[in-house]
Amino acid sequence: MRYVSTRGAWSATPQPFCAVLLEGLAPDGGLAVPQAYPRFTPAELDALRPASYADLALAIVERFCDDIPRDDLARLVRATYTAEAFGSPTITPLTVLEPGLALLHVSNGPTLAFKDIALQWLGNLFEYVLAREGRTVNIVGATSGDTGSAAEHALKGRHGVAVFMLSPHGRMSAFQRAQMYSLTDANVHNLAIEGTFDDCQDIVKAINGDAAFKARYAIGAVNSINWGRIVAQVVYYFSGYFQATRGNGEAVDFAVPSGNFGNILSAYVARELGLPVRRLILATNENDVLDEFFRSGRYRPRSAAETHITSSPSMDIAKASNFERFVFDVVGRDPAVVRALWAELARDGGFDLAGTRHWAAVQAAGFVSSRSTHADRLATIRAVDERYGVTIDPHTADGVKAALELRDPEVTTVCVETALPAKFGATILEALGHEPSRPAAFVGLEARPQRCTVLPVDAARVKAYIEEHAAAA
Repeated sequence: MRYVSTRGAWSATPQPFCAVLLEGLAPDGGLAVPQAYPRFTPAELDALRPASYADLALAIVERFCDDIPRDDLARLVRATYTAEAFGSPTITPLTVLEPGLALLHVSNGPTLAFKDIALQWLGNLFEYVLAREGRTVNIVGATSGDTGSAAEHALKGRHGVAVFMLSPHGRMSAFQRAQMYSLTDANVHNLAIEGTFDDCQDIVKAINGDAAFKARYAIGAVNSINWGRIVAQVVYYFSGYFQATRGNGEAVDFAVPSGNFGNILSAYVARELGLPVRRLILATNENDVLDEFFRSGRYRPRSAAETHITSSPSMDIAKASNFERFVFDVVGRDPAVVRALWAELARDGGFDLAGTRHWAAVQAAGFVSSRSTHADRLATIRAVDERYGVTIDPHTADGVKAALELRDPEVTTVCVETALPAKFGATILEALGHEPSRPAAFVGLEARPQRCTVLPVDAARVKAYIEEHAAAA
């Protein structure tokens, strides 16, 4: 298995998994994608159905990663997916809310968000690869709330790694801020940027686009642009499918809240691998760039001034980084077309695939979409509590609202839980009249001392900070 860039880099010299794992953005600004998706046959799916989560993860990951010995890969996977880390041996258990409607719990890791599934594995993987190659890496990422804490908790204290996490100053929940800013590990650096998540993401891309700086300081990524994260998230779609169905011919729909298009891209990849997924129900909040695209064909990222601050803050994103990987597929994996579209995006602020020869491929990919408001989230949280006795967080509420709106009674719909409600106490209090329960380890979290460095929206200032605090070789 080898990788190329969505914009054409590495076409002559496709890269192995470990190279793109540490690379982040490709040299041309594109994203790493496999040369082909390794499909599972129906017989192979039958054989995987009874597997443990760790064995299922190994079976999927080894198809994308052939430059780590299988025994080492198995050890890394089994060290990651434990009942101690994720609360149960199932890792991502499924609750049937009613016949034909289920909730897949992927948020029981150390930071109570789905990002833990991939980042706990990446933490182990980074340490292994860096030790094997005698290297250090400086991870530079952007977070709208959950990626940052999951990455920091996975990488804190690890040898050869420094983490520089950019977050939008004042735009996360108090719980999310405390999870990140209360860490005291010397290799963790929280940079609160005086702007939006998209400003943070643009700075990260600018840093990755400076080839000399990137090489000098060994800049890596853990955002969802990291292909290793996408692969790790594919596993829970297989697990959810096996738990929700009786046989491997049965199709399901997945409903996924989406901002940066990473989580639902993993569902799309699972479908490309042969999992019988019929539709992918994409849910957005008021920042509805992706909903607009799948309804109209127009991809039009918003400016910082147009980006809403909402009660599902991890989805307050106006530029969906992983969307480029999907576009690469629907334009026939032609990097020249991707380059032209992203040039149009930079020049005109968007592009439109409706009416082009590529629109049929978009429609054939199985996406439908929906948009939620704050009132919708409150109503959905109340309805799920009343009907099923289950408390869901506001992002999951966006997904459940979309599922109820678009579900087909003939097909089981699996809603993907993206975070636990404890992270968003104010919204749960508004919806239900009481604070959500939280694990004992998080009681009093917001009262712990916090530290962060506030910086303007300025890539040069961030670079200067990295220069001063980079991991020693």
